[in-house]
Amino acid sequence: MERRRLDFLAFRLAIHNDCWYKNHMSISIIIPTLNEAATLAEVIEAARRTGDAEIIVVDGGSSDATLTIAAKADICLSSERGRAQQQNAGAKIAKGNVLLFLHADCLLKENCCDAIRSAMQNKDCIGGCFQQQIDAKGLRYRLLEKGNAMRVHCCKWAYGDQGIFVKRDTFKQVGGFPDIQLMEDLYLMKRLKKEGRFSLLDAHIIISARRWQQKGVIRQTLRNWAFVTLAHLGVSPNWLAKYYPHVR
Repeated sequence: MERRRLDFLAFRLAIHNDCWYKNHMSISIIIPTLNEAATLAEVIEAARRTGDAEIIVVDGGSSDATLTIAAKADICLSSERGRAQQQNAGAKIAKGNVLLFLHADCLLKENCCDAIRSAMQNKDCIGGCFQQQIDAKGLRYRLLEKGNAMRVHCCKWAYGDQGIFVKRDTFKQVGGFPDIQLMEDLYLMKRLKKEGRFSLLDAHIIISARRWQQKGVIRQTLRNWAFVTLAHLGVSPNWLAKYYPHVR
């Protein structure tokens, strides 16, 4: 009888610990910006709807109304231009146990932060990303979504527009984003792959189709593959950045 009672108490304690961990895990959402006035307000509002999360906007020298809109965030700061540099600056002041890096043209769905908290209850999980929902109709975009999800599932390679999140302690341990001008997300993934489990969540993030629409789906996809291949072959990402078109 006493053994059953002890087993029951241990079971209740395990449930309590899991619930406490889930409910007390804090998340900081870090949004790097550069002339993103057209989308930033909606991005911040969507982040607010996910629940209790710290929202940090890090601007790289915008010349439009981005900074005015960024005042809606919990914290707004300026840093050296460059997505890697801006995200590192946000991570330095973030209070959350988990850091979520969000591009300024991506919208979180309401269940995103809850999905992160659920995933991080697995002590082996050091981070992850979301499924993509591209905001455009057409089979080609659905195929892109499936292909990008398979890339993460099979190769553990997540891109920044998939909403990469990671434990703050792990992010610090690997040195954060490397100080480069392009593909900082892939180089971070190289570092994270050695640290633990990286999860592809069932929750979705809505991403802008503007780059594919302006450049063409096939052309943009082939360009991405070419740049990633060149980087793997040792070509400097800072050199590649000179030839990568920026879309606003």
